[in-house]
Amino acid sequence: MTSQIAPVSVEPDTRDDVRDALGQHYTIRSSRVIDLNLFKVRVSSNVADFAGYAFYTRYASPETACAYELVFVDLNRDPIDAALIEPLVDQGYRADRFRGGSYITHHFGPPAYLVTRGDRIYVFGRELERTLWPYFTKRLLTDFAIDHGLVHLKAAALVQPQGATLLFGRQKAGKTVFLTQACAAGARFLSNTHVLTDGETVHGVPSAMRVRKGPGFDQLIGSGQLEKHLEASEYRLDPDLIFGSEAIAEATVRNLCIIDYNPDRPPCFDEIDAEPFTAFLDLFACAPGAYGLKDDMFAHLDNDFYRYSAAFTEMKRRMSDLVGGARRFYINADMLDPTVRDRTLARLAEQ
Repeated sequence: MTSQIAPVSVEPDTRDDVRDALGQHYTIRSSRVIDLNLFKVRVSSNVADFAGYAFYTRYASPETACAYELVFVDLNRDPIDAALIEPLVDQGYRADRFRGGSYITHHFGPPAYLVTRGDRIYVFGRELERTLWPYFTKRLLTDFAIDHGLVHLKAAALVQPQGATLLFGRQKAGKTVFLTQACAAGARFLSNTHVLTDGETVHGVPSAMRVRKGPGFDQLIGSGQLEKHLEASEYRLDPDLIFGSEAIAEATVRNLCIIDYNPDRPPCFDEIDAEPFTAFLDLFACAPGAYGLKDDMFAHLDNDFYRYSAAFTEMKRRMSDLVGGARRFYINADMLDPTVRDRTLARLAEQ
């Protein structure tokens, strides 16, 4: 399958008032084009070894057309008087949150200034790697989905010959263990955290996996193959390297699974009706609810009630198509038990 979505470009030489006013006060020392499958993002920083790049695994050449551009200016590296920045700063909910050091949901850090000019976004502050994956990746995936008739979901995904299986669940429900064990047993990796879908085809979003010490990962961490990630307790796993083959870019959806591993409850592999399954996805998977992006979605649509309502209605319709067109399961399974793992994967592969 080949996506029909064509890339657009944020022209690097486009004039804007932010660069005109502040460009002389900082120097860009690193830049990468991050490949998120359906689109690319140019990320630049005045920090040569910008830590935010570690969240990603695939990059494109510098001349590649990009849908968005992010410019991170660390004020410890190049101090700029706040009085010069403040007149340029965005007005609105998210900009106010950034100024208060609260980026999105439970992600906090030093105060930062958010300055948006079309598809180019500047961020001025400190420790800005804290914003790239937790906020900007989620926001841009959601913006792109809105503009291209897709839905952005918080989900992991694997592929068997019969099609793709999407994994949903609460925090620490076992999605990552399920995914890694399935791929170790022969399934193909599609995505770890984010997917885009039109309700029938699912597109993966390449990224590094963050894993911690525990029964599912102790052996891998102990092997020395994984690098430490940004947080002291986390390790960085590149799926393309660990699973032995490059991830699949897209596939037709076959199964939707809510993963809820709890050893204190009876194991189960239950079929679920569409209505309760959708009720779970509304807040645990659909990006505006799962990540608290409703205000960003509204702002992306020019704060226009009618555009927002139409876009959200379309999003809900595609969610309904997705849920109605796939097999739906609620699973409590110990995927570290080879017998249970093989039996579970065989059930997912049934015709």
